[in-house]
Amino acid sequence: MSSQQNLLTVFEHEVIRFDKGEKRLSKAQFEALQLYHGNGVPYFKLCYNGIQFCQYVGVIQVGKTLIEVLPKADKKPKSETDENKWRDILINMMRAVGTFDIHSTSNGHLKVKPNTILDLYVELFIKETEYLLHHGLIKKYRKKEANETALKGRLLFGKQIQHNLTHQERFYVSSTTYDVEHQLHFILYKTIRLLKQINTNNNLQSRIGTSLLNFPEMPDLKVSSTTFDKFFNRKTQAYQKAIEIAKLLLLQYHPDVSNGKNNVLALMFDMNKLWEKFVYVSLKKGMDRQNTITAQSTKLFWKPEDAGHSKIRPDIVINSNTENCLVLDTKWKNLNGSNPSPEDLRQMYVYHAYFVAKRVALVYPSSEHLKKAGSFLNTIDDNPSEKECSIISIAVDSNMNEWQKKICERLGFG
Repeated sequence: MSSQQNLLTVFEHEVIRFDKGEKRLSKAQFEALQLYHGNGVPYFKLCYNGIQFCQYVGVIQVGKTLIEVLPKADKKPKSETDENKWRDILINMMRAVGTFDIHSTSNGHLKVKPNTILDLYVELFIKETEYLLHHGLIKKYRKKEANETALKGRLLFGKQIQHNLTHQERFYVSSTTYDVEHQLHFILYKTIRLLKQINTNNNLQSRIGTSLLNFPEMPDLKVSSTTFDKFFNRKTQAYQKAIEIAKLLLLQYHPDVSNGKNNVLALMFDMNKLWEKFVYVSLKKGMDRQNTITAQSTKLFWKPEDAGHSKIRPDIVINSNTENCLVLDTKWKNLNGSNPSPEDLRQMYVYHAYFVAKRVALVYPSSEHLKKAGSFLNTIDDNPSEKECSIISIAVDSNMNEWQKKICERLGFG
């Protein structure tokens, strides 16, 4: 079965339905997503006979069908070329901010050109697993209880009587053993079995099967967010990337308990947060040492008598040695010539005051470079004040290095 036959590619904020449209869900898939949405997921909204995606992008797998949701910051007609362009832009943005690192020493170069982000994560996980198997799985000490033919360890008298009253040649003992059967490997084995079940990319199927054959069989493990706490030390550091991907896959997998045909796996990312991180990383990469840049800088804003403080937290704050402060707020949307929302402008006014900023700016992606300055008005005579807020739209470029340079230049740090 070809992965392409099971792939629906849409863009953020697009609608897909089961009763009409060129791209359709089956009714069973819609019902599975409807049930999944009931868990409070923010990735899409329910609409009549379908779903409408929000600002989240990535992949949702329903059964054997992949729904790929891509970002889009222009108004060009949708086409296969457009899909390829925005898929590459999304993957390269995620690489730039470190959402996944394909250049780590254990990864080398990818062998398969990814059709979706899910394919990329699957191959990264398999490469990490192959690396661990090649270098040898680490062993740990663990306590073990078993009914043995030799007295080795501590005899458990209660269980000895329970199990061996008529088998005096056997000993029910507790002992310590040193082997590969421990929680790190339980997680990896469970993830490989999950990938064997959900993978739709034929190019990856044989490598998943080989990893499953080479990996020692492990007991099943029920996972939750706490399963992944406090794992790593110097000895287990090589497992970190594989465990991070395993956590992402296992915690986002929601099996269909009704008939088992439409299990849901969602790897979705908020484009607002990704854009914020991408702008921050681009500026940090291109600025000189005379400037300091911080992300999510917090100031106390309001305090009621009977509760804790409320805070304000702009996306990016830049300070230079000349004591000029620049506050940036990033928004993943295309204004298309219209003004920012009143809520965004009010927010920037507050940042101007509380951070004693020389400049504040809202930063958007666009199909072309645009910059518009505007002044906040005086409260007495409605004339422009000295406080300004710039609106900066930066053209999206499929060349990541050029795009990052343009971000620095457009924001005055080129």
